[in-house]
Amino acid sequence: MNDKERIEETYRKYWEYMINKDEEGLRSLMTEDYYLRHMTGVQQSREEFLRGLMKGTFNYYSADHEAIEVELHGDTAEMIGKSRVLAAVYGGGKNRWRLRGDFTLRKENGVWKFTSSEASTY
Repeated sequence: MNDKERIEETYRKYWEYMINKDEEGLRSLMTEDYYLRHMTGVQQSREEFLRGLMKGTFNYYSADHEAIEVELHGDTAEMIGKSRVLAAVYGGGKNRWRLRGDFTLRKENGVWKFTSSEASTY
C-alpha cells in the first residue's frame, strides 16, 4: 500500500471510528496537537472534540464516501474528503449532510496522522 492509499484508508477509519464512538481508535489517527474547525467556526482540540463525541454532542450513524483527494508533500499531506453523512449534532435530529473535510496530515514514525480538519458542506 502506498502513502496515498494509506491516507485514504485513514480517512475511512476516521469515519468508522466516529460512527462506532471508538475514542482510542480516533485518538490513534490524530496527532496530539490535532484540532477541528467546525462549520460554525468553532475550533476544538483533539480532547475537546473527543469529549463531545463521547458525550453525544456529535452522533454519526453512517458515511458514504464520494471522493478522497490526497496531495503529498514529503512527510506532510493535504486531503479533501467528501462524504454523505447521517448525523445528529448539538441536540438536533438526524439529518443527511454532504460533508467536506479539509485535512492536514503528518507522518509520525512511519504512520500518517491527522493534524487538523476543517468541516464544511459541498
